[in-house]
Amino acid sequence: MVELSGKLDSKVAIITGGSGGIGRAAATLFAAEGARIILVDLDDHALQDAVAEIGSDRAVAVVADVTDTAQTQAYVAAAVERFGGVDIALLNAGIEGTVKPISEYTEDMFDKVLAVNVRGVFLGLKYIMPAINARGGGSIVITSSTAGIRATGGMSAYVTSKHAVIGLMRTAALEGAEQNIRVNTVNPAPIDTRMMTSIETQRGLPAGDRANRPMARNIPLQRYGEPEEVARLMLFLGSDDGSFCTGGVYMVDGGVSAGQV
Repeated sequence: MVELSGKLDSKVAIITGGSGGIGRAAATLFAAEGARIILVDLDDHALQDAVAEIGSDRAVAVVADVTDTAQTQAYVAAAVERFGGVDIALLNAGIEGTVKPISEYTEDMFDKVLAVNVRGVFLGLKYIMPAINARGGGSIVITSSTAGIRATGGMSAYVTSKHAVIGLMRTAALEGAEQNIRVNTVNPAPIDTRMMTSIETQRGLPAGDRANRPMARNIPLQRYGEPEEVARLMLFLGSDDGSFCTGGVYMVDGGVSAGQV
């Protein structure tokens, strides 16, 4: 059972992609800071495992497809019915798709990646912002990527999606300002999660070999980030510590973006 320490006391947070590496790390940290959590994902077993770890008094699992309007409305309604409202949302659900050049990239996979990574964020904003407004304001954090400010070959759908959510964030930040709703993105470099193992495998790299990860050589700090390092930035933006932060693109990338023009 997590102990409360107060930064998010009385706050209710929705976390999509809640059973994955970053989502689960954020859920654990947010609950430790006093938040009550709605964890949203498709993997019921992983969600239940996360709830058991955090504590069923602090977290509730909702199995939902973030690309579906009715299921999005349902997870927002679950937060209102169980905990009385919504103060914070981490729109974190995302998939990497396949690693192939554009000429070989299937249209179905392109559409699938855009549906989860962009439509899922759009629907989250559409139905969560009114719920946050009803509580007098709050914070929304969207997970983008270093792929949101640059490109890498073979990942056209993912790169497109992560650029797109920055545009959604900036629009939502302007629209939400009058309602005291802050909206920002966090942009991680490679983080040590299932997604990175999948990308390594697709690129023919030694997946999971922590001592030999070629993609880390392109990161100035020479390592992948940890989910908890992203979660701490999400906590800053989600809490009152980030009270004057909205419309921002916040890097958590080991220095990757420092070399971008």
